[in-house]
Amino acid sequence: MANWEIRMSNSRGVPYFFNNDTHSSSWDPPSDLTQEQIQQLSGAHYLSRPAQVRASHLLVKHSGSRRPSSWKEANITRSKAEAIEILKGYQAQIDGNPDTFSKLASEHSDCSSHTAGGDLGWFKPGQMQKPFEEAAYALNVGEMSDVVETDSGVHLILRTG
Repeated sequence: MANWEIRMSNSRGVPYFFNNDTHSSSWDPPSDLTQEQIQQLSGAHYLSRPAQVRASHLLVKHSGSRRPSSWKEANITRSKAEAIEILKGYQAQIDGNPDTFSKLASEHSDCSSHTAGGDLGWFKPGQMQKPFEEAAYALNVGEMSDVVETDSGVHLILRTG
């Protein structure tokens, strides 16, 4: 069996097959592999991922965020631990209710998406920071993440599509 793996195309947002020996790639599964062998390849989880997802988020920035400022505060000085505690408070208030999520994101999110209740719209693999993308794709529609840390700050993510 050739040295195949499955990778995700950043331009198309769909998986493709890559041969590590020949450095060739193909959109179609290699003809010399059975379906069972394909499911055992590195990166096979990409085959069951949707091409894109839709999510909303509630972002709380902290002094270590890559841009520690927002529409609410010109200079954010809170620690990451303080940001996480704030976010956990929002999480308790939301208690699984998408309307409460949207309301709190509108009022408190440090992202410009606050004007849309935290809605980020549809996105494909490679368009968001890796921890955010992985968390969003791991959720089912209607599910909310626990605290997710990225370079931007800490987030609660609600998968909406």
